Amino acid sequence: MHLIVVGLSHKTAPVEIREKLAVPESRLGEALGRLCTYPGIREGVLLSTCNRVEVYAVVDDVEAGYGRIQQFLADTHLSLSSEQLTPHLYWHTGDRAIAHLFRVAASLDSMIIGESQILGQLKDAFEVALGHKTTGVIMNKVVKKAISVAKRVRTETKIAETAVSVSYAAVELAKKIFSNLDEKSVLLVGAGEMAKLAARHLIAQGVRQVRITTRTPQHAVDLAAKFGGTPVPFEQFKDEMASADIVLVSTGAAHYIIGAGDVERAVEQRGNRPMFLIDISVPRNIDPAVRHVDNAFLFDIDDLTQRVEQNRAERLQEAEKAERMVVEEVGVMIEWMKSLEVTPTIVALRNRVDDIKRTEVDKALGRLGHLSPQDKELVENLAASIVNKLIHRTMVTLKSEVNSSNGPAFVEAARRFFHLDQSSSQGPESGRESDRPAYLDPVSPESEDEEHESPLRKRGR
Repeated sequence: MHLIVVGLSHKTAPVEIREKLAVPESRLGEALGRLCTYPGIREGVLLSTCNRVEVYAVVDDVEAGYGRIQQFLADTHLSLSSEQLTPHLYWHTGDRAIAHLFRVAASLDSMIIGESQILGQLKDAFEVALGHKTTGVIMNKVVKKAISVAKRVRTETKIAETAVSVSYAAVELAKKIFSNLDEKSVLLVGAGEMAKLAARHLIAQGVRQVRITTRTPQHAVDLAAKFGGTPVPFEQFKDEMASADIVLVSTGAAHYIIGAGDVERAVEQRGNRPMFLIDISVPRNIDPAVRHVDNAFLFDIDDLTQRVEQNRAERLQEAEKAERMVVEEVGVMIEWMKSLEVTPTIVALRNRVDDIKRTEVDKALGRLGHLSPQDKELVENLAASIVNKLIHRTMVTLKSEVNSSNGPAFVEAARRFFHLDQSSSQGPESGRESDRPAYLDPVSPESEDEEHESPLRKRGR
């Protein structure tokens, strides 16, 4: 079994390609069902967002799996041929596939590093896959680990703690001035998009009173209804400044509409309580001389942009820590994956020796019909003890070497020495190996010491 990922993202495909491949939530289940009908695809999760479309799958063969998933994507979106998709796709398998998933979950591969939306989208995609039963032991383990890694990154780094948008940088600065935004009031002057977005962020952070003014009275009324605020006539907004802790200005005026004198009067009326002014207008609408007014804190678009760039640099530093965590967690996951590779051999070896033991014990007991039940049990236990002693060291070696560079060689040697690849066609119980899932948990090493003990010694206790 192999874990692979095939997909495209904002890094490899323009929006006109991504939007054609996007799968709406209402169709995810149907798409997953079709994915798992392709030959050799055992498990699947489909992640579709505005910035990426990716298929994570467990397949029998890597190259065939790549081709079938690419064909699945083309079949799902008939306006794009497989050949048209190829230049935009990336393919990963093994540790690279796991690392990619972990990085996606931790938002290290996002357009904005540290954004939180992608983790929720991955959880939703996983829930849909679980609901439609398109995942199994491998995919469940890997996706759950990816979610765990993302949470660890957010807990142990500051990758998501600083603002990387101008509108949220305004909120971050407001928090530094007021510490707590609960019950603070905002005056929004103008209706620029960044100012409106900043106002939304402020409200989300606890601001309760919002006053809105624009040169068009009806526009102010409409915005006030949207924000749950109060419209203010444009010609009166300076009188309202004294009651505003935060003043957000974003108009199309080509000149200053708030001067130092206006702010001085407002601060005085406020009893010298601090006032935070944010000028997102270009050209600026607040006279820079306001910076010299006591208890008035003015920031313009350049100040906010500088803050954003500083925060981006800090996020990149935190991202380096997160990348190291991903590498560490991938190593853990790879060890688990490798343990799955040896499990079928261990199961097949156990089945093979058990079949041989059963056959030989039955022959012996058939010739020794006069034995008492106690003596028959002794023969059974003696045979089991001999078999366990013979394969014990092989089992221990396979488990201890599975994560070494020679692991595959040990597995191959065991299969040849014990003719395990032929056992599926021999004997009435030959189906036992092929019927067992390839990713059953390995036999616990704790049980081997007891198996190794002679039944004669057990009986003598």
